[in-house]
Amino acid sequence: MTNELSPEQFPEGFAWGTATASYQIEGAVHEDGRLPSVWDTFSHTPGKVFRNQTGDLADDHYHRYPEDISLLADLGVTHYRFSLAWPRIQPEGYGPVNGAGVDFYSRLVDGLLDHGIQPWVTLYHWDLPQVLEDAGGWPRRETAEKFAEYAALIHQRLGDRVQDWTTLNEPWCAAFLGYASGHHAPGRTDGAAAVRAAHHLMLGHGLAAEVLRAQGARSVGVTVNLYPVDAVTDSAADRDAARRIDGLMNRFFLDPMLRGSYPADVLKDIAEVTGTEHVRDGDLATIAAPLDFLGVNYYSRHVVRAGVPRPGPTHWVGSQDVEFVKRGVPQTEMGWEIDPDGLYETLTRVSREYGPLPLYVTENGAAFADEVTREGRVHDEDRRRYLEEHFRAAHRALAEGVDLRGYFVWSLLDNFEWAHGYSKRFGLVHVDFETQVRTLKDSGRWFSEITRANAL
Repeated sequence: MTNELSPEQFPEGFAWGTATASYQIEGAVHEDGRLPSVWDTFSHTPGKVFRNQTGDLADDHYHRYPEDISLLADLGVTHYRFSLAWPRIQPEGYGPVNGAGVDFYSRLVDGLLDHGIQPWVTLYHWDLPQVLEDAGGWPRRETAEKFAEYAALIHQRLGDRVQDWTTLNEPWCAAFLGYASGHHAPGRTDGAAAVRAAHHLMLGHGLAAEVLRAQGARSVGVTVNLYPVDAVTDSAADRDAARRIDGLMNRFFLDPMLRGSYPADVLKDIAEVTGTEHVRDGDLATIAAPLDFLGVNYYSRHVVRAGVPRPGPTHWVGSQDVEFVKRGVPQTEMGWEIDPDGLYETLTRVSREYGPLPLYVTENGAAFADEVTREGRVHDEDRRRYLEEHFRAAHRALAEGVDLRGYFVWSLLDNFEWAHGYSKRFGLVHVDFETQVRTLKDSGRWFSEITRANAL
């Protein structure tokens, strides 16, 4: 099936937006009853983040959100995807809500609606309340149950104005970067714990989706980060390396949430690390409750080959011998190869293999070394070209029948880029982290033309 689209036009009602995450932009980590998250603890642990930088101030969005809403309006976006800080709403991860924290998000939602911008809420973008981590974190089943309680409580307060809810952002990162390699908070290095965390994150998604729907949420989905995975050669060993990375990166999450089962080959790959004793009867049915949409975060492609096992912690549980290969193509400041065709391949693969499901590109963007000129401009042609190439890849998927409903650029603002601190700039808006002055980049000016025309 193909859609009748001009080479430049996107479908009527296509959602154009930008995306952010609470710990990366909000700051105000000690204000109005908020208690520490795992990222507060992790970033304050020497050696964990670039130059020991923290999200204590970040973009000071907690105080400057009216200005940031105005920037969104300038960009012409119809939607804004942002995450809630669980420890701002439930400081200890359980119990009654913190009124001051809820009031902040209520003001943010009202401000967006006043500007004709639809709020897209993500319940969890990695800032687990530290109290829950101290009790065992995501490897512990009770964390999934508390997550559903948190979802119910915040929906009761925002659900009259927020219709679109994303349960999790990138559970692969939260599980495997957080609990296997220790590159992200909470910084644990236990492969078996990471596999349990992945399961309980998905269980938390399923439980939260149930309560959101029971309370009348119109649209409930989840966001995963997906990569095409290619073998360097057609040798059996290299093809098996690609199968394993694709399994752990993509199918380990897509299969349970969209098919109700774990891929058997991946369970075999990780059998030496852990079994499946943590998977209880009924869990997979809960995890696989029908979605209203799937969010796809896409940045690059993995190219791999068979190698030799590497010592030390790794997020590639059960595949320590797989080597990742650079192809010599242009890269972003993150060291990620620029591959817009990979977005097309990812969207068409999900549509083809997992059935007709509304899709959104919930994150896509690029870090480059931006500077403000004396004239107060940021000439980021590399980012503009990157986005245009990826928008065209998405349009190509649309034209071939993929049910793509929207596209959220990462990110609205330069921000705290996790373990990279403030060294990587992804924003359509430049932020001077010393003065908090915001400057719309050339890519943002260009993006505002795209959003208003709904066309390239």
